[in-house]
Amino acid sequence: MPRLPIRIARQTMTTAHDFSFAKLDEPGEIDLADYAGKALLIVNVASACGFTSQYRDLESLYEAKVGKGLVIIGVPCNDFGQQEPGDGREIREFCDTSFHVTFPMTAKVEIVPPARRHPFYQWVAEELGDSALPRWNFHKYLIGKNGELAGAYGSKTAPLSPDMLEAIKGALCA
Repeated sequence: MPRLPIRIARQTMTTAHDFSFAKLDEPGEIDLADYAGKALLIVNVASACGFTSQYRDLESLYEAKVGKGLVIIGVPCNDFGQQEPGDGREIREFCDTSFHVTFPMTAKVEIVPPARRHPFYQWVAEELGDSALPRWNFHKYLIGKNGELAGAYGSKTAPLSPDMLEAIKGALCA
């Protein structure tokens, strides 16, 4: 029997660095690969939600940790209670005037309908299961420096909570 050459399949592992988002109210994209080597906190946000005040803590966290390698990315979404009905200009104006947001913000995306789900959230569902997808606004995903999911945190987890700060510390030190 002839020996056949062994073919080793090249595996390509998908990470968060394989995704991008359109920028909020301006041309261009937020390419997550640009943040390789940094920890990311990706948060689906809304302007008219009971958790909207988390913008304040997200901005404080961003200002305190951006120099240490944490980037926060806000991802507006209208899927949960239609609490982000505005267009890009309105969302930007709200974030600027109400919370002085300086962290990157994406254009509005869809998360719930599978056929229109943003590819990043599709990846989350594939990695962690549909139960790990946001159920409401201000759900958070911590992404390690290598682009792997380091944690998922529900809306009730405050950005400055001890659990969140400990997880971020771990992601920054890894």
